[in-house]
Amino acid sequence: MKKKSLFLLAAGLLCCGALYAKSHSAAEGVAQNILVEPIEGLSEDFMRGVDISSLYEIEQNGGKYFNAAGQEEDLFKILADNGVNWVRLRVWNNPTDGGGSNNVDVDTKLAVRAKKAGLKLLVDFHYSDTWADPGKQPIPSEWKKLNEKQLNAAVENYTRESLEAFIKAGARPDAVQIGNELNNGFMWPIGKIWGNDGEKVGGFKAFTSLLKSAVSGVRAAQGNGEKIKIIVHLADGGNNDLYRAVFDPITQAKVDFDIIGLSFYTYWHGSCTDLKRNMTDLSKRYGKELAVMETAYAFTKEDGDEQGNVFMVYSGDNDGYIPSVQGQATAVRDVMATVASVKGGLGVFYWEPAWIPVKGAGLSKTEGDTWENQAMFDYHGRALPSLAVWNLVYGNDRGAVNNKWGGSAKNGSGFVPYDMADPLKIVTMPGLAPILPKMVKVVYTNDKENNVIVSWEKHDWASEKTPRFMNLTGSLSGSSYKINAEIEISSRVNLIEDNSWESGKLGKWKLNGSDTACFVENNKSNAHTGKWTYKYWLGQGFKSILTQDFKGIDNGTYVMSIWAMGGGGEKEIRFFAANFDGTKKQLSTKIVNDGWLNWKQYKVEVPVTNNQITIGIYLDTNAGNWGNFDDVELYLKDN
Repeated sequence: MKKKSLFLLAAGLLCCGALYAKSHSAAEGVAQNILVEPIEGLSEDFMRGVDISSLYEIEQNGGKYFNAAGQEEDLFKILADNGVNWVRLRVWNNPTDGGGSNNVDVDTKLAVRAKKAGLKLLVDFHYSDTWADPGKQPIPSEWKKLNEKQLNAAVENYTRESLEAFIKAGARPDAVQIGNELNNGFMWPIGKIWGNDGEKVGGFKAFTSLLKSAVSGVRAAQGNGEKIKIIVHLADGGNNDLYRAVFDPITQAKVDFDIIGLSFYTYWHGSCTDLKRNMTDLSKRYGKELAVMETAYAFTKEDGDEQGNVFMVYSGDNDGYIPSVQGQATAVRDVMATVASVKGGLGVFYWEPAWIPVKGAGLSKTEGDTWENQAMFDYHGRALPSLAVWNLVYGNDRGAVNNKWGGSAKNGSGFVPYDMADPLKIVTMPGLAPILPKMVKVVYTNDKENNVIVSWEKHDWASEKTPRFMNLTGSLSGSSYKINAEIEISSRVNLIEDNSWESGKLGKWKLNGSDTACFVENNKSNAHTGKWTYKYWLGQGFKSILTQDFKGIDNGTYVMSIWAMGGGGEKEIRFFAANFDGTKKQLSTKIVNDGWLNWKQYKVEVPVTNNQITIGIYLDTNAGNWGNFDDVELYLKDN
């Protein structure tokens, strides 16, 4: 981590959106009662790790932590008591932009505290002065003028000297990451794997050479002592094509490493099924051990400061999680179970569970915290019940929690449905049977969403002659829980197919403008209904027009409508109609966005006289404007 480019989009992404199933406020987090299903056969030495690299900044700016008894306590003690057995620390060469002061001097102090608490240590070299991730791998400022040979020497010496400092301080690392999320190499441009058109990069040869230099530094510092395991780490943990494309050349170059590390965030990288499929292949193909170096999930949809958060609700085709303390614990437990089920699966690290919102401990000197709703402490530093997941995965109520604030965490299983993941609303015409889904997604008492087969009650649809709303009951397979679908019987026919972009494509819409700035987005957090929306965002101002043509339609008065929300500040947004009367006349309504999730519906009535109409969305934005559109309608008005 971390994807700072995404952080800069925080106003557009923010934390999770309104949900049908039950979430809760951040303040209620410590009072939640949760259950964790044990993982059968989980080894005692399974890596149950956390990255707490922001701790130094948090403590320097007054942040404090409290255990389940409500007592202020050292973070490392709280973590160890809750089953954590590894700590991960990122190392920047010469941090200058805030976001953490994680140079070797700072990290050795944190590492000594971790060792005293009985925790093992993973050192994560970024080989950068600041955030390094798949979208950027900036070379340290002191190395910018070095040629390839000089850079290799610098990497080897820096790695060796840094690790020797840890060892001298009494905090010998147990494992070392040589680079962070190396999807396209590191220390660009020399260590960049693939370049853009015309860009001169070092390619795999230079990249693997730099990896070998880092390895030499680790092995030199290791000396005759216990082996320090070396990790090569990529993001996008569900993407098998990526991992093969990078690790085939690494292994062919005979780079000496021990562990394949993966970042896996469900809301970015897919389902646990995707993770298992990838890890299983990697284990067979390379014969290496594997570990998830980063994962996380939100315990609330609420923001803890004014920065906004990057979290997006995960709701895949078959499963998902509610952003709650229970959902967070379940998500972590499921990732652990997935890793443990793969041959060579060593463990899981949670990224920044202690990054609570403290002024001065943000992304940079001028930015706040975009991660606090994914912490395992509330916004006052109080341990959440979900922190006990690291113990409870072993069963027998090991580490069960009853905290001062009324919350609890213990073992449980046999979870049952208690809600629908989303309201089910279906439109049909008088006398016509609606198309009812064969499966629906429901939320279980571990706050996990699953698709379940549903049987619908019988109904005489032919007798429904007039428009009305009604509820239809469905029975779930294997459960006594009943669900309801709201059926609207309406003579109004929406001419727009896939009116909420749930296909994940623009479909019949035509875009005149940049598809980088305007695109369909899969983010339930930002949707009015469903998961997909038509989204716009760019770091600079732009203009675009999205249109759809309808020909051969009946003449008459049509109503067109759209739902919109966004940050505001655009020069102009118009929802318009054209080509409806044989002239160049347009009818439109001005759209004004004024905040995240402040959805508003806009309508225009259009007299069609030539059997056709074009409807569209016109955008004229300033730099950084963002917004979403959803649920478009075009229908013939009743006379």
